[in-house]
Amino acid sequence: MKPFFGLLLGGALLASCSKSAPETAAVNVQTLNQQFIGAWNAKNTLQIDSLLADDVQYAQGSTRFNGKSEVADKWVRATMGTISDLKLYATSTGSDATMAYEAGTFSTEVLPETPGQPRGEGEGNFILLWKKNSKNAWKLSYVQLEGLPVKVAN
Repeated sequence: MKPFFGLLLGGALLASCSKSAPETAAVNVQTLNQQFIGAWNAKNTLQIDSLLADDVQYAQGSTRFNGKSEVADKWVRATMGTISDLKLYATSTGSDATMAYEAGTFSTEVLPETPGQPRGEGEGNFILLWKKNSKNAWKLSYVQLEGLPVKVAN
């Protein structure tokens, strides 16, 4: 019995001395998305640019944009003036120390292109994927939107 107790005690001492890898807390993806949505609704293109990864990808239907410059010009600046009151409704989220995503549905007010036209309501599905860059900053890495046809607002 004494040898068994000695082995047990020795194993416990070794286990207590081993160093485990420090765990990094996962990010709150809703907070990241609220920064993005807040900047979008405020029409703050500079803040949105600062949230985009250098290699960000955008997909909507057959439309694809790659890289911060193209996404910022062809999606952000090209559509920012046409929609307002963007809202996200999450149905799925996940995160770890280096990646976070949220998926669900979105709704937005679609502004008329010319005076006299009615407002519209847009909605659809979204995925926003965030990754930590080499400087430990969270950046929007992938955006996928699948919108339904715009409806005339009541």
